[in-house]
Amino acid sequence: MSTLILALVAGAVIGLALGALGGGGSVLAVPALIYLLGFSPASATTASLIIVTATSATALYAHARDGSVAWKTGALFAAAGIVPAFLAGAAAGRLPAVVLTGAFSVVAAVAALRMLRPARSEPPERIRPAKVAGAGVGLGAVTGFLGVGGGFLAVPALVGVLGLRMKQAVGTSLLVITVNSLAALTARTGTGGDLRWEVIAPFTGAAILGAWDGKRLASKITGQTLQRIFAFVLLGVAALMLIDVIV
Repeated sequence: MSTLILALVAGAVIGLALGALGGGGSVLAVPALIYLLGFSPASATTASLIIVTATSATALYAHARDGSVAWKTGALFAAAGIVPAFLAGAAAGRLPAVVLTGAFSVVAAVAALRMLRPARSEPPERIRPAKVAGAGVGLGAVTGFLGVGGGFLAVPALVGVLGLRMKQAVGTSLLVITVNSLAALTARTGTGGDLRWEVIAPFTGAAILGAWDGKRLASKITGQTLQRIFAFVLLGVAALMLIDVIV
């Protein structure tokens, strides 16, 4: 299969994940770029941030039209993570790839297991700004450190920590992903290795189109089903990457 076709197929799948689940895009993008398209780890993490930033911004617009974005909570969450994402992104370049890959797989598995726990039946009556900011700082640091958009952690945090319902968490997480990805990408400027734009461009285009289909899919599936799909995808990716580290 040609590189162009692989890029288009992988991009469509990742866009679908972002549009429907509000995350998981860069979790899938990094291994796809490395194992299917031959990118180095440094290039893959930087390229994935480019792809996910563009795709999540597009998906955010689609969710915002339906009123599925908690703007105040999302903005505070995202703003709190900007500096940690930038600093962690700069520090991550000094660590061996195997350390980052191992940390990536463990964090993804923990987030997936959290998502499989029973959801809260009712959101809290009042969301404390300090709690939102604290979760945002932690997410921003992990985003910058691992070189991912952070949606696979933002959705569990928005649901489990801040009490948003799943579909609202999906839309709000896209705001967080866009902001954190831009901050982490800025920190990685000049250190991303050889970026092959002939692959990144079609990959991104397919991901953007896939995000629109993902948004339509999300409107037809219950929040609990989305949450379980998201969790099992994360567990699968975590297992594959952990095996790669061990072997």
